Amino acid sequence: MFEFTSKAKRWAYILIVVGLVGVVIGFMNNGSSHESHEADGHAQTEAHADGHDEHATQDAGHDEHADAHDEHDGGHHVDPHQQANRPWSALFVNAIFFLGIGIGALFFLAIQYAAQVGWSAGLLRIMEAQALWLIVPLIAVILIVIAGLGHAHHMWHWMEAGIMDPTQPNYDEIIAGKEGFLNPIFTIVRNVLYLVIWGGAAFYFRKQSLKQDLSGDSETIWVKTRKAAAIFLVLYAVTSSVSAWDWIMSIDAHWFSTLFGWYTFAGMFVSALTVLAMLTIYLKSQGYLEWINPSHIQDLGKFMFAFSIFWTYLWFSQYMLYWYSNIPEEVTYFMQRFGQYKLMFVMMIVFNFVFPILIVMSRDAKRVPGLVIFAGIFVIIGHWVDHFVMIMPGSVGGEWGIGLVEIGGFVLFAGLFILVVFTNLSKAPLLQKNHPMLKEGNNFHQ
Repeated sequence: MFEFTSKAKRWAYILIVVGLVGVVIGFMNNGSSHESHEADGHAQTEAHADGHDEHATQDAGHDEHADAHDEHDGGHHVDPHQQANRPWSALFVNAIFFLGIGIGALFFLAIQYAAQVGWSAGLLRIMEAQALWLIVPLIAVILIVIAGLGHAHHMWHWMEAGIMDPTQPNYDEIIAGKEGFLNPIFTIVRNVLYLVIWGGAAFYFRKQSLKQDLSGDSETIWVKTRKAAAIFLVLYAVTSSVSAWDWIMSIDAHWFSTLFGWYTFAGMFVSALTVLAMLTIYLKSQGYLEWINPSHIQDLGKFMFAFSIFWTYLWFSQYMLYWYSNIPEEVTYFMQRFGQYKLMFVMMIVFNFVFPILIVMSRDAKRVPGLVIFAGIFVIIGHWVDHFVMIMPGSVGGEWGIGLVEIGGFVLFAGLFILVVFTNLSKAPLLQKNHPMLKEGNNFHQ
C-alpha cells in the first residue's frame, strides 16, 4: 500500500501556494498595466469604427479593411486586449497541458481493457490515479471558457460582442460563418459533455477496479469494463478532436486544419505516457511495485519514444502542406509563430523530436530508468512549449513572455497534480487483485 508521506504532502502544498502567489501577482501586475493602456484601446476601437463606416461607402475602403484584418491574423495588429489576455492565456496553457496528462492516461487505461492487454496489469492503478486527476484541470479549463463568454478576458476573438452582427462595427464575416458551431450555448453544452464523458469514464473505471478487488466474480466485472472501455474509446475519438477545435483552434478563428485534432491528441498522449513512465520509475525507486521489471520500463519507454515520433510526423505533415501550398490566409498561422515565437518554435521541435531520438532510441537506453527520466524531462518541457506556441500567438500576439504567471501556473498545477494523484494512489493497493491478466503481467519479460 502506497503511503503519501507528510513530507510529500508538505512539498505539494508548498508548490500550490508558491504557484498561486505567482499567478495572483501576475494577474495584479497585468491589471494595473491594462488600466494604463485602456484609453489607447478605446481610441483604437473608435478608429476601427470610423474605418468600418468608410468601408461601407468606398470600395477602396474594403480592401484596406481586408489588409488590416490580414495583418491581425499575421500578428502585426496590436489588440488593446492582448496584454490583458496574458495571465488568462498563461493559466489556460497550463490547464490544457495538465489536462492532457490526465485525459491521455484515461485513454491509455481504456485501451488496456478494450485490447485485453496483459503486460500492463500491474500498472493499472497508476493509470487510474493519473486519469482521475483530469477533473481538476478540466474544471479550470471550463471556468476559463465561461469567463471568456462573460467577457472577463478576450482570448477567443469569436466571443467578442457584435463580432457576428452585420450591423456592428467589429463584424467579421468569416467568424460569423461559423456561428452554428461557435456560439455560447452550444459551447457550454459541449464543455459539459466533456466533463460528463471523461470524468464519468475515469470514475467508472476506478469503481470497477476497486469492486474487482472484493468480488469473487472478477471475470464478469472485467467483461463489463471492457465493453465500457470500447464505448468510451469511440466517444473519445470524437470529443478529443472537437475539444481541440473548441479550446485551441478557435483562438485563431480564421485558420483551420483538418489534422489539428490528431495533432493535439498526439501531444497530450505522449505527455501522459511520459508522466506515467516517470511515476512508475519513482514508485519503483521508493520500494513499491516489486512486480515491475526492466521489461515494463522498456515498454513504457517504447511508447514514449514511438509517440514522440508520431507527434513529429503529424507536426511535419501539417507544416509541410501549408508551406507547400503557400495560401496567404493559411500560412499566416505559421508566419506569426516562426516570427514572434521563433525561439519557442524551434525549442519545441528539438525537445520533442531530437532529444528522444538521441536519448532513448536504443533498447538498452529504455531499460535504464535514469535515461527515461532524463528524456522525459525534455519531453514534458517540449510539449508544454508546444501548447504555449499553439495558444499564445492568437491570444496575446507579441505581448508574450515567460514570467511569474507562466511559471506560477505550471508550479500550481504541478502541486495539485502531486496532491491529487498521490492521494488516489494511497487509497487502494497498487496491485489490482483478481485481474484475469495479472499473472501474465507479473511474468512479463522481453
